[in-house]
Amino acid sequence: MSESGYDLESLAWRLRSIVGEENVRTDEPMSEHTTFKVGGPADIYVIPDDADEVHEVLEECKSAGIPYFILGYGSDLLVSDAGYRGAIVAIADGMSGVTVEDNEITCQAGVGLKEASEMACELDLTGLEFACGIPGSIGGACYMNAGAYDGCIADVLKSVRVLLADGTQATIDAGDLDLGYRHSRIADEGMVVLSATFSLRRADGEKIREKMDEYTRRREEKQPLELPSAGSTFKRPEGYFVGKLVTDAGLKGYRFGGAGVSDKHAGFVVNYDHATAADVHAVIEHVQAEVKRQFGVELHPEVRFLGE
Repeated sequence: MSESGYDLESLAWRLRSIVGEENVRTDEPMSEHTTFKVGGPADIYVIPDDADEVHEVLEECKSAGIPYFILGYGSDLLVSDAGYRGAIVAIADGMSGVTVEDNEITCQAGVGLKEASEMACELDLTGLEFACGIPGSIGGACYMNAGAYDGCIADVLKSVRVLLADGTQATIDAGDLDLGYRHSRIADEGMVVLSATFSLRRADGEKIREKMDEYTRRREEKQPLELPSAGSTFKRPEGYFVGKLVTDAGLKGYRFGGAGVSDKHAGFVVNYDHATAADVHAVIEHVQAEVKRQFGVELHPEVRFLGE
């Protein structure tokens, strides 16, 4: 029995009957599946390959009465040092199919944003250049309307195929998803993204590549890409820039344990040296408290917290 009271081995056995022996692991270290490179073990880690398997896995978890979490690339996630008491459903590890029809690209939820951007470039399709450096999955990008360099998913998304809370599937037009800054109806209603279709435009492939190269150069110059992080740690407060607020608060380079505010870009909390999740969380809370105290501005994390 797990600490939460459910029969871990029995559930693992039932999940293996759905996705295969090799696609179910127990006590899986989440430090291997997040870009922060921290996090304790998940009770069960399961990798579905298609929409039907996702549905069956979630139904099995619900039947067993255990919590579950849909994982993409783990690029906006801080998992506690104690880990996660439940099932991690790793979409990005299995669902990576792509189809192309005219100016539209349909990607399963596990496809990386970078990969989708590269494919669009190779096909002389413009619109996804902004995504060339975002280290997330298509599913996660739709969930939070990911964006960068004045572009976002809402600009190019045509529709998503989702699994609804009642277990049925639906195709929803982008205009019906209430896509806003780091927000979507997908998140509000607990939908699971299965795939997304992007409507792009024909353009000169060399010019697309030039734009992507420029975005990459700017990222490398300004962001601490050499250190584990979850990208921008905080949402942008209206009327302010996070990096400037944190710098003006005297917190650039602040450290606690193995984590700290990046010396290169104060909007990033990074794993400097074998940080724990507790270290990262302490840095985030200290930055929030100081920015609130000094400037009266509340910083809300983009990072999601998982586990006890």
